[in-house]
Amino acid sequence: MRLARIILLLILALLTGREALVGGSLTISVTDRNGAPVSDAVVYATATGSNAAAGHSHAVIDQENKLFIPYVTAVQVGASIVFPNRDHIRHHVYSLSPTKRFELPLYAGIPAAPVVFDKVGFVTLGCNIHDWMVAYVAVLPTPYFGVTGSNGRITLKDLPPGGYLVTVWHPLLKGSPDQLGQQLSLTSKDTNNLTFTLDLKPDFRTRRAPELSTGGYP
Repeated sequence: MRLARIILLLILALLTGREALVGGSLTISVTDRNGAPVSDAVVYATATGSNAAAGHSHAVIDQENKLFIPYVTAVQVGASIVFPNRDHIRHHVYSLSPTKRFELPLYAGIPAAPVVFDKVGFVTLGCNIHDWMVAYVAVLPTPYFGVTGSNGRITLKDLPPGGYLVTVWHPLLKGSPDQLGQQLSLTSKDTNNLTFTLDLKPDFRTRRAPELSTGGYP
């Protein structure tokens, strides 16, 4: 009987530990002032207690058909990004943003080394050769983030129990994302829903120039 009791207690301890490891989830819907879904919005949840997780990652931003793909990328601070050029011409990638200034002079294929984004903030990317090539990188202090799709929704999964500040950023956002923050407390297995309404500036992106030749930059 004593052995059976010990085994039962061990099973309960394992189940309790497993339960503690199961995090909550959070589904965020982002719309504009007219109620239309907003794509390419970066949603991130920053832990307000001691449950903030560390760990960096990497990402890829392609140059294809003379465009940056994806248009918006989110990474945790300290992550590295590689910029492969999949076109048959050379590109010249750069950023003048204070968060990360860098330059990848005219090149084809894959650069020798990725770019490390070591400061929190938002970065605008461009190409010195093609003015319409613009993209953005959100460098975040948290591993809990995502980018909305065409339906304006994203689900953050496996958030450890605790308090969070949930924030949204978009390249066309008027004002600071800090003004939109919503506080939230999660317990294990919680499923929560939040809605954000963004005030966006008009999209005045330079449109892609028409094809004038089949040549390129050597």
